[in-house]
Amino acid sequence: PNGYQAHAATETCPGHSTILTGHHPATTGIVANNWIDQGAAREDKTIYCAEDERVAGSTSRAYTVSPEHLRVQTLGDRMKAANPRSRNVAVAGKDRAAVMMSGRSADQRWYWDGKTFATDSKAAAPELVTKFNSLLAAQLAQPRPAFEVPALCQAKARSYQITPTLSVGANRLERAAGDMRAFRASPELDGATLALAAGLQQSMGLGRGPATDILSIGLSATDYVGHSYGSGGLEMCLQMLALDRELGDFLARLDATGIDYAVVVTADHGVMDIPERLREQGVPQAQRADPGLAAAEIGKLMAPQFGRSEPVLKGDGIGGDVWLDRSIPAADRSRVLAAAVARYRAHPQVETVFTAEELARTAPPRGAPDKWTMIQRVRAVYDPNRSGDFYVVLKQYVSPVARPAPGYTATHGTPWDYDRRVPVLFWRKGMREQNRAEAVDTADIMPTLAAWLNLPLTGGASDGRCLPAVASCR
Repeated sequence: PNGYQAHAATETCPGHSTILTGHHPATTGIVANNWIDQGAAREDKTIYCAEDERVAGSTSRAYTVSPEHLRVQTLGDRMKAANPRSRNVAVAGKDRAAVMMSGRSADQRWYWDGKTFATDSKAAAPELVTKFNSLLAAQLAQPRPAFEVPALCQAKARSYQITPTLSVGANRLERAAGDMRAFRASPELDGATLALAAGLQQSMGLGRGPATDILSIGLSATDYVGHSYGSGGLEMCLQMLALDRELGDFLARLDATGIDYAVVVTADHGVMDIPERLREQGVPQAQRADPGLAAAEIGKLMAPQFGRSEPVLKGDGIGGDVWLDRSIPAADRSRVLAAAVARYRAHPQVETVFTAEELARTAPPRGAPDKWTMIQRVRAVYDPNRSGDFYVVLKQYVSPVARPAPGYTATHGTPWDYDRRVPVLFWRKGMREQNRAEAVDTADIMPTLAAWLNLPLTGGASDGRCLPAVASCR
């Protein structure tokens, strides 16, 4: 119950990169969902974490899916290196989830691309997947009625007006025929993901071969529901109960196969609920970020100070990494950096700012993640080749969603514990139930599973540690 995605950039791609590598994002190289590479040989300088920008015409929005940016091995990679007969399979609601958990040596990798379950493999799709996608398309062509609201969720059915045309808190997750956005922000996406995973387990005989297999499943609907409606309302209550049922059905199906299997459940990040609901629940400081905090906006205001017409700063969203425009002359860069850092630090919604120089001087953090200082949390996502010239930390309960819109009313990504805290659950047949209070890190998962598998790890193979309460650690 005291698990952590210990780092600051609590986003999908960095979080998934920790789960089965045993490393923090500073080591995996996955410092954010997107980062800016001003030297990229293309007009779009934003790099998506799971793209291969070497492919001609690739952009951060229209890309070829690839694990190219992941700098370390996953557990599946290690298992296959130790015994090529192991199978490494991933199914997820997002391409980056499937890529970061399976790594470079996936036997099968499938992810929802907005229209169907797709793959980055050049091999022909198995008949099972082709048939599954056809059946799913037929299901999506029909409307889905609203979910029944059980008593547990009825008390949460309270509407909050976010904008004059947008309210959340009372949506029963119905879906019109063909509405793909409503599909992904509902339990339907998780149900489809688990159904495909179960089908692949059966068709490939996972768990029945001469070596241990790994099946990584990314259940993404909770994230989409959280972004769309927040985490404390009717919508999330319906999602959690449905996900519980879907997981139960999936595990019952595994039980019926008679195979010996183990399970780890965790998350890639937490979330901050919508400020409107938090304020009503006794968090008066909950608020939305000032849109003027975006790097482009601050950079535009600063431009005349340095005799420029174009913004002097670049960034992706509000908070996190910020880059100086590379066209700034070397002689002016230190002055621009000092002015930008001072401007951010003076803003009432900013907690602190760390420069790349300060982060480079900070040792990579180790030990209990609940004891990490703020600069240690940011250092855990600092990569000198991909991170910004400075890193902005918003104050607690300041939501980076400055301008809410349908599908985007709440978010995560900050170093605060509501975004860092995640469950970490281990289970295998015959395991004694226990509820451990010590703080653990998602980087601890891979070395713990390696101990279960008697898979040797060489020195420096993990930023995490094997958990002796779970496995026989060597």
